[in-house]
Amino acid sequence: MPSATTSVYIEQAAKRVFAAALDWPGWARGARDEASALQALVDYGPRYAKALARSRLGFVAPRSAAALRVVDRVAGGSGTDFGVPSSTPRADLAALDSAEMRRLRAIIEAVWRAFDAAADRARGTTLARGPRGGGRDLGAIVAHVLEAERAYVGALGWKYTGDDTKALRAAVFEGMGASARGEIPTKGPRGGVRWKPRYFARRLAWHALDHAWEIEDRA
Repeated sequence: MPSATTSVYIEQAAKRVFAAALDWPGWARGARDEASALQALVDYGPRYAKALARSRLGFVAPRSAAALRVVDRVAGGSGTDFGVPSSTPRADLAALDSAEMRRLRAIIEAVWRAFDAAADRARGTTLARGPRGGGRDLGAIVAHVLEAERAYVGALGWKYTGDDTKALRAAVFEGMGASARGEIPTKGPRGGVRWKPRYFARRLAWHALDHAWEIEDRA
């Protein structure tokens, strides 16, 4: 349980470090150094717990970084430095059985509920801008998240090109299931390595939650 020891991995690049919980996709935070990234992960634990509250998966936020155990380290790259956890931990290469598939689905659905709720609460308000006036408006954030999820489905090796949110989210699970069953080739027609379903779930959950929290902070 997270209240005892939480297994995390560190993604280290030249300028930025991410700390992410292996068993809890979406719970990942970045900073300039490892200690700060681990502390940021702890600081966001209660927000992650709130997002997963209805899932009944038993997540309990740790009280300090002492409860985090680094079990893997992966090299980051330009994406990491840009602010996106982009490398695959070794655990995400493992096969995905039906029980774990149901668990990942529950986490993704919880993340979507959190994102939708944040967007709904912010409708009709003007999101605060950064010190230089930057930042997407609400409609642009929602469109960006949906566009990213379409791209993620493609990276998995599945295909969805429409713009209906419900159909796209159904395609997410269809693609995950097909990948977990070995029905999608590991490489694309041009030789690119496709995402594994565990990493797919991790990346999608992080992205949607990161923007849900952005909306909450700027609303």
